Amino acid sequence: MIPEHELAIERRIPAPVETVWRAWTDHLPKWWAPRPWTTELLGLDLVPGGRFATTMRGPNGEAMTGEGVILDVVPHERIVFTNAFAPGWISQPQRLTFVGVFTFEADGDGATLYRAAARHWDDETAKMHAEMGFEGGWAMVAQQLEAVALGLG
Repeated sequence: MIPEHELAIERRIPAPVETVWRAWTDHLPKWWAPRPWTTELLGLDLVPGGRFATTMRGPNGEAMTGEGVILDVVPHERIVFTNAFAPGWISQPQRLTFVGVFTFEADGDGATLYRAAARHWDDETAKMHAEMGFEGGWAMVAQQLEAVALGLG
């Protein structure tokens, strides 16, 4: 069942789950932002309550810092985070609040079915995220993740 107000992309990556997981967790700055944007990883503590923070930088000097917390981690299966809270469970109201759910599933022949979803609290926020370019942007970073994973193979 797909949760209400969820936007998601899926990509079959021709690399084993362990490799895609390693690309996601150990090489996040190489793929997290759609190019030509770059990513500075400020914190990635893969435990519930751990910090997940990045600064994405655009080609014209733009900078967008995202601060959040990890909600759930099952190694080689799932990473869940939210930007609704900063570490210490400090609420941080903002325009685009969501829960990010990333899953990794073996998909035969040594491939991985990768799914990246953003779950929103209401239809208005989901629609705003879609209009901001969710599908194209998240599909592009999944393609970039695939390139990193294939480079690790």
